[in-house]
Amino acid sequence: MRIVHTSDWHLGKTLEGFSRIEEQEKFIDELIGIVRDKKIDLVLIAGDIYDTSNPPAKAESLFYRAIKGITEDKKRGIIIVSGNHDNPERLVAPSPLASNEGIILLGTPRSVINKGKYGCMDVVDSGEGFIEIELKGERAVIITLPYPSERRLNEVFSDEFDQKENQRSYSERVGELFCKLQGKYRDDTINLAVSHIYIKGGKTCDSERPIELGGSFAVGADKLPQKAQYIALGHLHKPQQIEYNGLNIMYSGSPLQYSKSEIDYAKSVYVIDVKAGQNPKIERVYLKNYKPIEVWKFNSIEDAIERCRNDGKRNIWVYIKIKTDRVITPSEMKEMRDLRPDILEIQPDVDGTDEEAAISKDMSEKSMKELFEEFYRSRRQMEPSEELIDLFLKVIQKEGDEDETFKTQAKGA
Repeated sequence: MRIVHTSDWHLGKTLEGFSRIEEQEKFIDELIGIVRDKKIDLVLIAGDIYDTSNPPAKAESLFYRAIKGITEDKKRGIIIVSGNHDNPERLVAPSPLASNEGIILLGTPRSVINKGKYGCMDVVDSGEGFIEIELKGERAVIITLPYPSERRLNEVFSDEFDQKENQRSYSERVGELFCKLQGKYRDDTINLAVSHIYIKGGKTCDSERPIELGGSFAVGADKLPQKAQYIALGHLHKPQQIEYNGLNIMYSGSPLQYSKSEIDYAKSVYVIDVKAGQNPKIERVYLKNYKPIEVWKFNSIEDAIERCRNDGKRNIWVYIKIKTDRVITPSEMKEMRDLRPDILEIQPDVDGTDEEAAISKDMSEKSMKELFEEFYRSRRQMEPSEELIDLFLKVIQKEGDEDETFKTQAKGA
């Protein structure tokens, strides 16, 4: 069986307020080409399809186009588990239509798939957390664990939940779940697992939610199903293998650079050739970098402007950091943005002076109206309307009046 492992698409995600949907469309087209050229039988998508629980219409439309293109009129199957960014109910909503095309969507750890025909696949056995499929004459048992939040994990153990259960660690409970489910593995089946979790020791990036990483939500590699031939994981955006006991524990990573912490390594998907009872062959297939993120550093404002003037044609995202002994003026920022499209941030590194003091001094010499106009121009690259300025000043005035009232009342008290 030939399998593709991918995850963390984050459809609808922005970068400093800029849409990434065009890059995501290019990735989907490339992925469809990979599964076709590599003659893939099954695609495993390990969560975080969307970036938010309420994705924009363009993101949902792209997801539907993606899964339709991947299955290519029932030529291959897809198994998808939800991630911590996904709304499980919303993700699985198209299941009645998708199942006929060979697409299995799983929202929570307690999800159960009905037996029967799913496009080119037959689900011959299923239950909470596992599926056994027959596909092109081969059988595979797949442990499926969509993102197990604390609440969802408690629901799995609800029948035996008590105070003692509550004291057991997150990692221990996930481990018990995997241990029970791997009893479904057999010598004559291809034995796989797909989940969206953080494994201790995994290398993280700035674009992942810190609250979901490490600490009490970290799972030890020893808690994973030890009999699995391949463990397809999502959550971490850097492609990597977790080294433990000779297991194939793989994070496919995100398909795009979603932060400047991700610019030093390539993005990819994994192609797996696997047969029952044999160690799989794993190939890393590199993806194109459709619009790279670059960080430019300068020793003067003039150098930054000159670079923007000479390098404004390439299709890239840019962070600019400038060493300077003064505050960068709005007109200088505007000139850089006019010369070099898609500048995400212009950050002054004030040398030889206290940056906060310099900014404070600059602010003290300007009216609230001027400060608001400069801030709005720096963020939106356009002038604020008179109506918006008036509204802002009214809000500020109201807060000032309330503050004075509070002070008067406090003094009287």
